[in-house]
Amino acid sequence: MNDTRQGMAATTTDSTPHRLPVKTLVAASIGNAIEWYDWTVYATFLIYFATQFFPSDNPGLALVNTTATYAVAFFFRPIGGWLLGRFADVRGRKAAMILTILLMAGGSLAIGLLPTYDQVGWLAPVLLLLARISQGLSLGGEVSNSSAYLAEIAPQGRRGRYSAFFYTSTGSALLLASLLGMFLSTTLTDAQLRTYGWRIPFIVGGLLAAVGVYLRRTISETEQFEQNKDKAVRTKRPLLTTIKAHPKAVGQLVGITLLNTLNYYTFFSALTPYAVKSQGVDDNDVFIALSAGTALFVVLQYPFGKLSDRFGRKPQLLVWSAAVACLVIPLSRLITPGAGLPQLLVVFCTGLGLYALMSSIAPAIMSELFPTELRGVGIGAWYNITVATFGGTAPLVITSLANAGHPELFFVYVTVGAVIAFLTILTLRETAHEPLR
Repeated sequence: MNDTRQGMAATTTDSTPHRLPVKTLVAASIGNAIEWYDWTVYATFLIYFATQFFPSDNPGLALVNTTATYAVAFFFRPIGGWLLGRFADVRGRKAAMILTILLMAGGSLAIGLLPTYDQVGWLAPVLLLLARISQGLSLGGEVSNSSAYLAEIAPQGRRGRYSAFFYTSTGSALLLASLLGMFLSTTLTDAQLRTYGWRIPFIVGGLLAAVGVYLRRTISETEQFEQNKDKAVRTKRPLLTTIKAHPKAVGQLVGITLLNTLNYYTFFSALTPYAVKSQGVDDNDVFIALSAGTALFVVLQYPFGKLSDRFGRKPQLLVWSAAVACLVIPLSRLITPGAGLPQLLVVFCTGLGLYALMSSIAPAIMSELFPTELRGVGIGAWYNITVATFGGTAPLVITSLANAGHPELFFVYVTVGAVIAFLTILTLRETAHEPLR
C-alpha cells in the first residue's frame, strides 16, 4: 500500500527523489505479460495439439482449423476493449484488471485441461474456441485498462517511466514462452509433445495468472478514476462520444497503432517464417537472433520511457516512424539465403531496438489522448479495432504475398504504414509535461 501511494503522488520532477512502486507496477503489467505468453504459446504449440482437437485423419485440415481458431480471437479483442473499457470507466480500473486476468487464467487453464476430439468429439473444438474467445476478450480489455492504470498512477513528469513496465512485461513473457518452447521440444519426444507436453505451458500460464489475481487484489484504485467516475456514469453512448467529441484523438490513435502493430508482427512474427521458409536461413540462427533482439527490446524500455519524460513523446515517435520507413526494406534485404548469425543479429536488434522507442511509451501516449471518463473505452475500442484490422490480417497478407512469389512486398506494406504514422504523429500535441485530463 505504501508504494502505491507513492506512485499516486500528484506531481514530481526529475530532481525530486522518487522510489518506483515496483510491486504496483508489476501487478499492473503482469496481465499483459501473461496474455502475450498465452498467445505465443498457442502459436508455438498448435502444430502439436491440432489433431487433439480436430479429426486426426486429416492433419492438414486440423492445422488450418486450429490456426483459424487462433485468428478468430483477434476479432473479439475490439468487443473486449469496448465492454471492459467501459466497465473500467464506470466501475474502476482495479475491478476491470482483476476481471481481465480472471478471464485469462480461465482461458489458459481450460486449454491445458480440455478433453480431446477422441474423447468428446466436436465438443472439443467448440470448447477450444470458447477458451480462445475468453482470451481475446480479456486481451482487448487488458491493454486499455492496464495502460490507463499505469498512466493514472504515475506522478506528472514520470508517465513514460511508469508506462515502460507495460512492454517490459510483454518482452519478458515472449522470452519465457520461447525458452519454454525450446526446453520442452528438446526434453520431450514428438509423441510426448503431441499427447501431453503441449498442455504444460498452458497450465503454467494459468498458474501465473492466479499469481496476477493475487497481486492485483492488493493495489489501490487510481485517484483519476475516483475523481471522474460520476462523469463517466453520466456519459451516454461513450463509444459514439469518443468519435463526436474527440475525432482527432481517435484518428491519431488509429494512425499510430497501425504502425505499432505492423512493427510488432514484422519482427516478432513475420521475419521468422520469411527467413526460414522463403530464404532458407538456419532456423537456430533465427531463434538466437530473435532472442537477442527481444532481450535488447526489454532492456531499452525503461531508458526510452525516461527519455520521453525529459524530451517529450513526439520527437521519440517521429524518430521511430521515420527510421522504420527508411530501414525496414534494407533490413529485410539482409536476410538472404547465405545470411549468417551476424546479419540476423543486425536485423532483429535494429528492428526491435527501434520498436522500443514506441512501445516504451505506448500506454502514456494512448492515455494522454482521451479524458479519464472516456479513457478505457476510447483506448479499448479503437486500439483493438486497429490491431484486429492490421494485426489480425498480417499473417494472411504475408502468406498471400509469399504464395504469389513476392514475400518482400510485405515490407513495402510496412513502409507505407510507417509513412502514415509519421504524418499522424506530426499532428500530435506534446503532452509529456502536461497533467492527464
